[in-house]
Amino acid sequence: PLKEILPTVSTFLLRGFALSEISSLQRRNLNVVSAPYPKNPVSLPYLFFYSLLNFSDVLFPFALRFAQHRLNLCHLRPAFPFCCLGCPVCRVGSSLTWPLRSIFLSGIDLTPQSAVASDAAIALEAESVLRPLYMDVQATTPLDPRVLDAMLPYLVNYYGNPHSRTHAYGWESEAAMECARQQVASLIGADPREIIFTSGATESNNIAIKGVARFYRSRKKHLITTQTEHKCVLDSCRSLEAEGFKVTYLPVKKSGIIDLKELEAAIQPDTSLVSVMTVNNEIGVKQPIKEIGQICSSRKVYFHTDAAQAVGKIPLDVNDMKIDLMSISGHKIYGPKGVGAIYIRRRPRVRVEALQSGGGQERGMRSGTVPTPLVVGLGAACEVAQQEMEYDHKRISKLAERLIQKIMKSLPDVVMNGDPEHHYPGCINLSFAYVEGESLLMALKDVALSSGSACTSASLEPSYVLRAIGTDEDLAHSSIRFGIGRFTTEEEVDYTVEKCIHHVKRLREMSPLWEMVQDGIDLKSIKWTQH
Repeated sequence: PLKEILPTVSTFLLRGFALSEISSLQRRNLNVVSAPYPKNPVSLPYLFFYSLLNFSDVLFPFALRFAQHRLNLCHLRPAFPFCCLGCPVCRVGSSLTWPLRSIFLSGIDLTPQSAVASDAAIALEAESVLRPLYMDVQATTPLDPRVLDAMLPYLVNYYGNPHSRTHAYGWESEAAMECARQQVASLIGADPREIIFTSGATESNNIAIKGVARFYRSRKKHLITTQTEHKCVLDSCRSLEAEGFKVTYLPVKKSGIIDLKELEAAIQPDTSLVSVMTVNNEIGVKQPIKEIGQICSSRKVYFHTDAAQAVGKIPLDVNDMKIDLMSISGHKIYGPKGVGAIYIRRRPRVRVEALQSGGGQERGMRSGTVPTPLVVGLGAACEVAQQEMEYDHKRISKLAERLIQKIMKSLPDVVMNGDPEHHYPGCINLSFAYVEGESLLMALKDVALSSGSACTSASLEPSYVLRAIGTDEDLAHSSIRFGIGRFTTEEEVDYTVEKCIHHVKRLREMSPLWEMVQDGIDLKSIKWTQH
């Protein structure tokens, strides 16, 4: 009946009217927003229609739920999970798609049925809606809502090419891009002109390593890196070896930290670049970046650091640490995917050979149209990180300590990989002896975790990072990485710990190796035969 859906239709029409009036005001070029971020409406008509839009947005879900319940459509939810927002009476339903639209499209019979949901339907509903807890922030981070707010106008209204210099669309996008450049530079203590936007840290690492090596190849053909670097750094070095360069892969100590004396001894007269990661993405170890920078500066060698896991999480200053090149990733600091940046020092100037040819954007170092919405998101993420870094670090440290203490107290034979002191607290890598890591991951299906880097997690080989720090192969196979971030709650940590302890105990009870250890047999003394 019409009266049942009248509130829904009326609210929808009201919302459409407000949206059309706002668009009309913007088309008439009234000064309703301030560039580069449209946060400050200064037009009274705009304020009125914006308030009307917000009011209808609040009212619409309630009207929708009222119509859904009055038409007895709630029972359809288990069969059609895309149906609707939940009904407040029947406690059934949860989605963002309109119920009537989906039902009419599906040709479902609208004959009223009982609105009382069965226990089976509720259980099915809960199972279909619940998702795993997210504890893998080293792989990627969720988008901060404040970052999304900054990006949205540039996805809808401010769509100009930032390199178009002949009209207002290009000017406003360029202003937003330069504002984002300033925000990124401010976070690491750089000059905005030293920030080059890229598609992410992988591209930044490629530009830094290949770009410097190829530019100075006539005089210098040697590079230094470590065995625990990210895959893109190691693969870039291997591709340079195929071009005739020499690369030294420094080993790391049991703690995961490099020996500074070994680094100093490895530098040769023809060394052009040293590349060392700031925070390791698998074990969270922090390298002594300031000391490495001083060594490289004194030997007149350029220093590059992959800081994707460190920027916005620990304080970094490129001048104080004598860093010449730095790689940054957007999606590791609660920004959007597909965007990153590279810091390239101007004084003394570091020269790089561009990897791709094109229109000469980004000072000729990275041709291609800069994606305004993404770089605005990166800038906003850097600004938020700068404001909340201290608070986030304290909170994450507290949660990490809680997780480690609870697991260590409840389970024997658990090893924390990496240096416990020189360590970023949000990345915790634990090895559970006598448990296969992949089996534990499968058992912990309601918690999103990983057994190593997301870039190599498809491989069944033990982590090369853990092998580099001397971890036994059986322990390397039993490692799990726990990631704690800005939006991780205490309840999520407690739930993860509880489930982890339960499943480790269960899997150990099934393991013959664990039974042998309980009987006092030293597994290392056994000579295993292969059939």
